[in-house]
This record gives sequence, structure tokens and C-alpha cells, in this order.
Amino acid sequence: MRKIYPHSIREINDLDNYTKIDIYKTLIPEWVYSDFAIDPATFTKNEHKVIHFRCPRGSRALEITVKNEARDIDPILYLHMADTFTNQLLVLLVQVNDPKSPRFNTDRDEQGNTTNFGTASRNIPAELAAMEYGLAPGQIRAGLRSFRKTVPIFEQFVERMGHDMFFIEPLAYHNAIIFERYGFNYLRGLTEMRQIDARFRPNGELYQRLDNSNPFRQVDVWNSIRGRSWAIHDGILSHPFTGFQMYKYIGKESGVNTFKDAIW
Repeated sequence: MRKIYPHSIREINDLDNYTKIDIYKTLIPEWVYSDFAIDPATFTKNEHKVIHFRCPRGSRALEITVKNEARDIDPILYLHMADTFTNQLLVLLVQVNDPKSPRFNTDRDEQGNTTNFGTASRNIPAELAAMEYGLAPGQIRAGLRSFRKTVPIFEQFVERMGHDMFFIEPLAYHNAIIFERYGFNYLRGLTEMRQIDARFRPNGELYQRLDNSNPFRQVDVWNSIRGRSWAIHDGILSHPFTGFQMYKYIGKESGVNTFKDAIW
């Protein structure tokens, strides 16, 4: 018999600690335990706890942090989700990092202050190195190419809570395109995404701004997801990439594609 969960994060958070952790641990994919030798019963590795849940009573939010080693700064998996004001489920942030890959300090500027994904400040040398390595804006390490395997696990969790859909907020242009390919549609931002695509096409306004004035605005990136994203991160839109929200119905693909024939 399929287990049914409470209808909201707030309701789950108000349960006793054992019960809510038993629910939330179903969001952690099996590969996390097998690939990184983490004990699924104790959430430990080498006798140290490496999986942490932040879900205090009275809160509408959940954070799950999984590290390869307890002393590591960066997680291999981080999930932050919350209830909306209408009791829908909203994924605020998902991060997956390969701990064996090199780290690029794009999250801190040259004075050591947080860049807040490049919105508060930037570390240009670190960004250039990350871009050269093949990363996209906001990435500090390479990912593990695991999002596609993780979506069904999350959908099962959402379905057990009695929902037929959930929301996610792309923090960068490449995130939105990737989410499209996993079946998401737009609650806000579809028209702008189509306009961005048209403006990056040859003779479009953004295409003309790809003038080799700096490494983030090379003329040949107009048909590249990652290239466009770095140019947008560099301010080519003349405004931040914000205000986008996407949704996905459980078990359904939207078919939305705002960047046809794109290369990564």
C-alpha cells in the first residue's frame, strides 16, 4: 500500500522528528548512498554524519544537505523547497556537485564576499576559469548528470503529498532550458524566453551585442545554451534574469522548447 504524506511541508515539519525524517529521506536518491558509501540508516560516512535535514517545527521550508565528507564545504546534493502561499510545492534551489571535480570560487568575490550567484558581486577570474572548464553561471563544480534520474523520485514524493504538480524557479537561463527538456512549462516567463531566443538569432538585438568586447560576449555563442547564459549573466539583457517560474505536472511532459537546435 502506497504511503500517503501530509499535504504541506508545514504539516510534515510539525510531526515528530523521527516521522518527518522518515518522510524526507525518500527525497534522497539511492545513488547518493551507493556512489558515496553513505550509510542510509545512520546518514553517516566514516562515523561522521554527512546528511542533514533542516525542517524546524512551524516552518514552511525544508533543506536537505548531503556531503561526501563531513568536513567538506560543498554538498554533493542540496535541496531547498517550501510551501507557497496557496500550499503548492516550490523548489527554490537544487544543487548537485561532483566532489572530485575542481572547484571554482565563483561564489565569492576577490574580497571574500558572497556573490549571491553573481547578483551581488562577481569574481571575474574565477568565472573565466569556470567557463573555460565548461561550467555554466553559478556552478562552482561540475555536476553529476543526475537530475533526470532524480525527477521521478521527487514526483513520487509530490504525488504522495496529494499534489499533481510542483513549481521550480530557474536562477539562470541555462536552468530554464534544462527544465524545459525535463518536461517543465512556464507559469511566468514563456513570452520573455521566446523573445530572448529571437533576439539572440542572427540580426537580433542581442546577437549584435555579441561583439567580442569581453570573453563572455563572443560572437559565436548565439546558438549555445551555455554561451547565451554567460552573456546574460554578464548583463547583455540590460536587466537581471529574474521573475521566471516553471511548473511540472506529475508524469507529464509539456513539450515546451524555446531554444530549438541548441547546442550546450
